[in-house]
Amino acid sequence: MRDLETAVVGAGVVADRHLFALQQCPHTELVAICDLDADRARNAATEYGITSYFDMDDLLDREDLDWVHVCTPVQTHVPLSLQAIEAGVPVQIEKPVTETIEEFREIESAASSHDVPVSVVQNHLFGPAMREVRRRLDAGDVGAIQGIDMIYPGTTEPSRENRGAWAFELPGGEFEEGIPHPIYTALDVGGYPRSVEDIQATTSLFGEYDQPFEYDGAQVQYITEDDALCSIKLLSGGPVPQNLLHIYGERASLTVDIVSQTVIPLDRRYISSAVNRALNNVDHALARTKGTIDAFRLFAQSKLRDDWETTKRIESHCYQIDVEARALLNGSAMPIPLDHAEWTTHIVEAIRARSAAEAGSSAEAADESSEIRNV
Repeated sequence: MRDLETAVVGAGVVADRHLFALQQCPHTELVAICDLDADRARNAATEYGITSYFDMDDLLDREDLDWVHVCTPVQTHVPLSLQAIEAGVPVQIEKPVTETIEEFREIESAASSHDVPVSVVQNHLFGPAMREVRRRLDAGDVGAIQGIDMIYPGTTEPSRENRGAWAFELPGGEFEEGIPHPIYTALDVGGYPRSVEDIQATTSLFGEYDQPFEYDGAQVQYITEDDALCSIKLLSGGPVPQNLLHIYGERASLTVDIVSQTVIPLDRRYISSAVNRALNNVDHALARTKGTIDAFRLFAQSKLRDDWETTKRIESHCYQIDVEARALLNGSAMPIPLDHAEWTTHIVEAIRARSAAEAGSSAEAADESSEIRNV
C-alpha cells in the first residue's frame, strides 16, 4: 500500500507544522505546497524539497493527491475545501473551520454527497495529557461525567498578530482565532449541548484597542444530553497563560494542566479527616511531580531519538496527522467526528451573538446618556 500523497494549501504561520509532520510521517509523502504568494510558496518548496503551486486548480490537476491540508485564513476555507472535496480528495482543515454554521454546512454537505472524508485540526486532544484523560475516561476510572470546567485565561489578545492580519477581521480578532482549542476540548470531555438554545454565553471587552473588536473575554455554559453541567471561561491577555480542565465524575475527578501536560486525579475523600486533607495535598504534589518527570523524559527522548514514534508522542499536530493518515489508509472513520467542529462553531456563534447584543446595548445606553446631558 502506497503512502498518502499529500499537499498543503497555504504557506503561512501554521503551515510549517503540517509540512514538518507530513514529511516525517511514515504514512504520508509530502509532494506539494500551494499559496497565492509565489515567493512564500517557492521558499517552502525549496525548504522541504517539494513542488510549489500558486493556484488550487493547477495543484489538483497536476498532482495525484490522496490528502490536502487547508492551512489558509478562515475566510477562504469553504471555497478551497470544496475544490478538494469535489475533486474527490480528503481534506484536513485548520481551525477555525469556518466563520459561520452556514459555511460549515456547505463543507459537511459536500463531504457527504461526494463521500469524501473531512477532518478539522483539534490537536490539543492528542497531547500526552489529553490522551491520558481519554484512557482514564474509557476505562471507567472517573465514572459518568457530572460536569466540567474549562479555564483558559492569558490567551492571545485580539490585536496581537499571531496567525496573520486576516484574524483582525474576526469580531474577537486573534482571541477568537484561538478559542476553538478550549471549546473543542470541553466538548470532547463534557459532551455536546442538548440544543443550540441551551448554550448560554456572556462576553466582555476588558481592553482598549485601535480596531473595533467586540470582545476579548467570554464565558459559556451548557447542559449536555446526559445532564452534565459544562462551563468554559475564556480570557485574553494577562501575564501568565493557563489551560486548566476540571472534570467531575461520579467515581473520581481529574484536574488537567494542559500547559504542563499534567493529569491530577482527585479520588480521596479529603473532608472525612485531617489526615486525608493532608494526604490530598500529597496526592497533588506527587501527581504534578510525576507529570513533570514524564514530560522531561519525553523531551529527553526527543533529543536522543530522532524517530517518528517519539516525535508524535510529544507533538500533538503530529499525533493527529498520524492517526488520521492511518484511518485514511484503512478506510476507517476519522478519529474526530465533524460534530466536534460543528458544535465548536455553534458556541463561537453564540459568543459572537452575545457580544453583538452587548455592544448594541452599550451603544443605546451611551446614546441615552448623551440625550440626557443635552437636555
